Amino acid sequence: MVVLRMRWSEPVPGSAPLADDLVARYVERTRRAYRDQYLEAVLDALDSLIQLSTDPTSVRLAAWFHRAVHQPGGGAAEDAESSARLAEQTLPGYGVDPIRIAEVARLVRLTGELATPPTDSYAPPRRDANGDVLLDAVNGILATAPARYTAHASEVRRDAGDRTVAIGRRYDEVRQLLDGHLYRTQLARQRMGGAARANLESELAGLDSELPAPWRGWQQAALAATATFSAVAATVASIAAAGAPWQVPTVEPEAGWPPIALAVFSLFCTPVLFRSARSSSQRSRLIAGAVVAIAVTGLLVAWAQVPVTNPAVGLGLRVPLMISALLLLLLAGSAALVASLLRIRNARFLPSRNLGQQLSWLAVPGVIALLLLLVVQPLARSYVLNANERLEGPRKSAGEQPASVLDGGVTWVSRGRTNAGAEEAVGTKYGIAVPRQSGVVEMLDAATGELRWRYSRSDSDEKPDIVATGNGDYVLAEFADIGYLLLNANTGKREAAWPGGTRDHSVQQADPLLTGERVSRGSDKLYGVDPDGGNRWTFAPGRCTNIGAVATSDTVVTFLGHSCGSKPDEVTGLDLKSGKTLWTKAPADMYRRPVVVGGLVVVAEPGGDSDVPAALVAIEPRTGETKWRWKVPPGWACRTLLKGAGQLLIVVDCPGPETQQNIKTVVTAIDTTTGQTAWQNTAPVDPRTRVAVTTDGRVVTLATSGNACWANVIDKTGLRRVKLPTGISCSRDPVAIGNLVLTSGQAGIIALR
Repeated sequence: MVVLRMRWSEPVPGSAPLADDLVARYVERTRRAYRDQYLEAVLDALDSLIQLSTDPTSVRLAAWFHRAVHQPGGGAAEDAESSARLAEQTLPGYGVDPIRIAEVARLVRLTGELATPPTDSYAPPRRDANGDVLLDAVNGILATAPARYTAHASEVRRDAGDRTVAIGRRYDEVRQLLDGHLYRTQLARQRMGGAARANLESELAGLDSELPAPWRGWQQAALAATATFSAVAATVASIAAAGAPWQVPTVEPEAGWPPIALAVFSLFCTPVLFRSARSSSQRSRLIAGAVVAIAVTGLLVAWAQVPVTNPAVGLGLRVPLMISALLLLLLAGSAALVASLLRIRNARFLPSRNLGQQLSWLAVPGVIALLLLLVVQPLARSYVLNANERLEGPRKSAGEQPASVLDGGVTWVSRGRTNAGAEEAVGTKYGIAVPRQSGVVEMLDAATGELRWRYSRSDSDEKPDIVATGNGDYVLAEFADIGYLLLNANTGKREAAWPGGTRDHSVQQADPLLTGERVSRGSDKLYGVDPDGGNRWTFAPGRCTNIGAVATSDTVVTFLGHSCGSKPDEVTGLDLKSGKTLWTKAPADMYRRPVVVGGLVVVAEPGGDSDVPAALVAIEPRTGETKWRWKVPPGWACRTLLKGAGQLLIVVDCPGPETQQNIKTVVTAIDTTTGQTAWQNTAPVDPRTRVAVTTDGRVVTLATSGNACWANVIDKTGLRRVKLPTGISCSRDPVAIGNLVLTSGQAGIIALR
């Protein structure tokens, strides 16, 4: 109190009682804030600025009066108004000029507002030297030593009453102060600006950690994180684009510098946009805007350079990757620009110890990574798939499949492209699917051979591998470097594209659909897959295990061969729908050549070192029990081919020991319901030729005799030889689709009558 009293410099002659009254007001015990230490800090700041005022006496009196009246919990406006009235009532008694009294009251009332300069200017619209000096002196408390400022801030919050309300109110006040320039005079800015801002930022960080919901600033943090990690994602997409072609097939060498340049630019933008998002300067906004402009320009250029697709030229993966990288760069620049603008509108400083901001920085990278994996990558692949596919043809209604009676005539000759053979033809519910070179699948009408539809890809120049699945409703085609595509057998429309992870899977069985994958050290995996590529279940029996499998309508029978350890080989039954293990057994010798016929799984029981089996064993798939065992005659010496034909198992072999040249073929039909021989015939047909087995049990081979091609038909009646028309290639294998027999010729596929 004595020290404060000594600061009174007699601005008004004979005013000692006034000084004592004012000092008493600042030190009274009812005050919690704005006590004598506060007034001393204001007077210290005023001493360093007073030379800038035009009426130092009025300014000093206003400094002493501005908080002379203070009610606990009261605001600055109420205190200023009460203090101004006190000055107007008291000063006339000391002979102060009315003009000066009016000036003092005006200056005191100025302190009732959080009066700081506008954020976009260092000077107010109207010069007020006395007001500027007083307001800068009042804000001098902000630039005091950190310990003194902390004590003052604590007193202000305690004075406000309820702790939660006080913290919230003080938080808003400090943010409003930081949003301005704090001081109006250049001298105050130079001497006190840095210390004041440091004190306020430290207080704001502490206040933010004490608030009940510390989420403030998450928007700006999320935008800054988006700007940073979107630029990183653009770099990754650009690097991926560098390894992909712009168009396929590549006619001439493509320039590789555009994706590399974009990757370098995106990487450079990462720290630049991070700083821009955390700043409210005009330069930051210009940098972010420039990145946005460059990204938009790049998008326009890339879109203009997209090659026009045709049957011979398609889009490469670089096109969607470059567009994706530019879109990510556009997102990064836009986020940085918005973050910079939000800092101008809301606050220049955001505390670092903030749960909302921390979660934003953690969540945004995850969101962008998911965006790349779940959105950008699938969209890029979908864009390439859609842009490079074509569907042509009249798409007529499917005709009924005829049966070949094999009388030496021809039912139809396909009018498709040349050099297409019957070996890879696949039967479906709506016709005969045939793969062609240059990424083409054609569907022929089974009744006429006319083209129903043609699906082609301009990004593939190899013949796809095709199978029929979904009970003949779909054609599953595997295109090189693209993967598996599911085509509707009736319309040719692509129904689905299998996920990229299944590209290396092999089709173990087409219908029901099973796929397999060989992984490290022979540890195979088996998958139960839907036609659209959805994985229902995975069967992974462990390391050093090879898997063979066949499936019936409701069961999968797997044959597991263990290549290390002492564990014996096994046969396991799985539920087709769920993949659940139904049974397991370990036979003495691993079965071979499994085939599904009549609802049973028929396997060959090994016969020692010979390739000829000792017996054929029928396994009930749901239980694993042996239903019957058919002993193979010991004199057979060939491949023992097993084929299903309805309820019959067709066995093709050759009689006679291995020591002599076999020139005969023996065909046996086994009734799968009983395991008994239904019929057996031996014919003088070369057993090394490829055979086609029809649904009704006929075995057909082709042979050249003289200058003609002959069809050898072995069935339950014996051997029948039919001379075929000229133009049929006997060197190519016949194919049976149902009861329709297909052969090959120079003109295409030939259906025998």
